[in-house]
Amino acid sequence: MVSVEAATLNGTNVVIADEAVDEFQAKLRGQLILPGDDAYDDARTVWNAMIDRRPALIVRCAGVSDVINSVNFARANNLLMAVRGGGHSFAGNAVCDGGIVIDLSRMRGIRVDPVKQTARAEAGALWLDYDIETQAFGLASTGGTNSDTGIAGLTLGGGHGWLGGKHGLALDNLLSVDIVTADGQFRTASTTETPDLFWAVRGGGGNFGVVTSFEYQLHPVGTLLAGMVIHPFSSAKSVMEFYRDFMRDCPEELTSMCGFMTTPEGDKVAGMVVCYNGDMQEGERLLEPLRTFGPPLADLIGPMPYTALQTMLDALTPAGRQNYEKAHFLSDISDGAIDVIIDSFSNVTSPYSAILLQHVGGEMQRGAGDAAAYSQRDALYNQVIFSAWLDQGESEIHIKWNRDLWEAMKPHTNGGVYVNDIGREVEEGADMMRSAYGATYPRLVEIKNKYDPENLFRHNQNIKPTV
Repeated sequence: MVSVEAATLNGTNVVIADEAVDEFQAKLRGQLILPGDDAYDDARTVWNAMIDRRPALIVRCAGVSDVINSVNFARANNLLMAVRGGGHSFAGNAVCDGGIVIDLSRMRGIRVDPVKQTARAEAGALWLDYDIETQAFGLASTGGTNSDTGIAGLTLGGGHGWLGGKHGLALDNLLSVDIVTADGQFRTASTTETPDLFWAVRGGGGNFGVVTSFEYQLHPVGTLLAGMVIHPFSSAKSVMEFYRDFMRDCPEELTSMCGFMTTPEGDKVAGMVVCYNGDMQEGERLLEPLRTFGPPLADLIGPMPYTALQTMLDALTPAGRQNYEKAHFLSDISDGAIDVIIDSFSNVTSPYSAILLQHVGGEMQRGAGDAAAYSQRDALYNQVIFSAWLDQGESEIHIKWNRDLWEAMKPHTNGGVYVNDIGREVEEGADMMRSAYGATYPRLVEIKNKYDPENLFRHNQNIKPTV
């Protein structure tokens, strides 16, 4: 082993002697990967190709002991540290330049208890892993809208998903977590054990430690009535007006989104995607107006297994593209918002970019309430402005289109933002964080002061300690 030069928390570099690196590696059950190793480039690559960072050390953890040893090593050497679960975030927080990456992607074990209707999942699991295991017993819990997203980041920040109207956010289904805090201690957090920490991780992201496993409440979920209707972009205004009015009185069994994208043939289209989690006959009756409105160019709604629904949008966001995202929360879809969105998409700069309005009503507006740090319960829609392209040299034009729309939408929003949809806007600092966490921010700072006063866990959408 050779000595390693690594980035520290205070912005300088430190040389870690080869003896210290050897001693660290000897404690690991998993793999220590260094620059120059055959596995290095694969290990530092994440879903968003815009992220090209080069850590000094990557630990592919095999279990909790590796996580504890890695946290202790990072703290002892004052190292910049990133934590990787699914690696699917737009911000690319799963990998850092010059520091140490605690990589949980090999920790993907899942155990389902069909009697208690609970599941325990390790933090490297993807939603596809989780859904396959839970659906084997006809069970599921809310879990995003893409199967290749990691359970960890999505749950810790909130967790909007197709089952949310009836069953709440992913974090509303959380019963407990196992977590390694900045002092290297392994803790269980729930409503009865370290309840302050449990409150904080349900919405506070990765600010309080490395969560190594999640315990979820499951619900019976069978065949769903789900899919997409597609309309020409020339009908965009009437489609959005219809969607807004249709969703105002929708039952909790219905979760949906409306948006704009470009087909592989190059045609701009408006679409509505729905999931009805209830009686199939009642779902057919409820969705008939939506399916006949227009009429649409295509009606792709039908009976569907949950695992199929979870993979339906994967093709829109493949790994390896340049990706940039900004977002807003909306209390409703105003006429002005409709005009801004349509005008922007008529001038979209990439055929891979999209604008989505995700309905977050029903149980997602109630959920755990004050018992969790997630604070955006008054929002009814999450607007996701998603830019994607292939040529890195085109980044400026596509990012500008995204930012221009985000600015133009401000008067039509409630001022909040979903923490999982904050992109690389770290330069916006505390103001952006406060808009994400809202009224819960001061209490989150207090808990950060208690469990991570040195801000070891800072390579995230960061809550800064004040001690």
